[in-house]
Amino acid sequence: MLRFAAMMRQGLAAAGVAAELIQPQPVFGRARFCGRFVTKWLAYIDKFILFPRALRRKLAQKPDLVHICDHSNAMYAAAFPGVPIVITCHDLLAVRAAHGEATGHPASVTGKLLQRWIVAGLRKATALVCDSVATMEDAQRLIPRENGRPTSAVITLGLNYPFHLLSPEEARRRLSGASGFEVETPFVLHVGSNLIYKNRAGVLRIFARCREQWNGRLVFAGEALSPSLRTLAGELGIADRIVELPDVSDELLEALYNRATALLFPSSREGFGWPIAEAQACGCPVICADHAPMAEVAGPAALMRPLDDEVGMAADLLRLTKPTEREHWSAKSLENAQRFSASRMISEYCQVYRSLASI
Repeated sequence: MLRFAAMMRQGLAAAGVAAELIQPQPVFGRARFCGRFVTKWLAYIDKFILFPRALRRKLAQKPDLVHICDHSNAMYAAAFPGVPIVITCHDLLAVRAAHGEATGHPASVTGKLLQRWIVAGLRKATALVCDSVATMEDAQRLIPRENGRPTSAVITLGLNYPFHLLSPEEARRRLSGASGFEVETPFVLHVGSNLIYKNRAGVLRIFARCREQWNGRLVFAGEALSPSLRTLAGELGIADRIVELPDVSDELLEALYNRATALLFPSSREGFGWPIAEAQACGCPVICADHAPMAEVAGPAALMRPLDDEVGMAADLLRLTKPTEREHWSAKSLENAQRFSASRMISEYCQVYRSLASI
């Protein structure tokens, strides 16, 4: 979300809108001698005790509007009474978990208290902007608004890196330096983490169904596989065909999207589903679940199935190994990706800002 905030600041500056980005500065959180757990709690002093004082000083400058770029910082809305406040809500998965809903990431006792604090801040927003219709529906269900204010808008995210179609030569050049990567071997790509809702276990099972008919590889970009997932890969007989690329740069990720046969993204839930938009901007076909927000982001340009139809997703992957099929879905992906321009997103936010000018 720091990247989203930086993109907003740059985009607003380009649009001629004066804006300042302020965020907590590490003081206590810089400590590295007392263990990760203690350091995390020390950082909360920076975020929840020191930073609100800085916000109150900003209030003395009488800002026209405050935009909280990450809903998890919604508690700061209380620092700006009488000032129009826009809050961007990227997802409400943690709030849903705090309400006892099954999200694959149960909330702790302290987590539930934090989410209650966040919801209280979200209720104070003058305008609540959501990344997707799915997130807006969660907001309408989970956040009773003060004074009957409605959720104001859905503004689809713009890409925070200019992902685009590369020449085959450039994509190969970038990938040639990746450790353990065979540039000329075809592969299917997954981008994400080991969180349960990312469904990496499903990715492994779907790929395993194709192993006898396709000699490709399965590339995981993002968090390294957990021991349990590596065990599953061994049980499925595909451990030797997996490549793990943790901490990839945007440049390398762009090359992966360009060279991949497809992005395999059977996530059970997301706030938006950024890898879908990134892949499509590079002309990479997408295979994903057919429910929101994945279907909302992918539009008509992805091969979609019910989440439990792993047989069908495996068939779609094999279908995309045929050059003519991949070219067809690549063209559709590039067309759909035009929806995710940063300039469009900034323009829509400016319309929200203007609508609040008289408040």
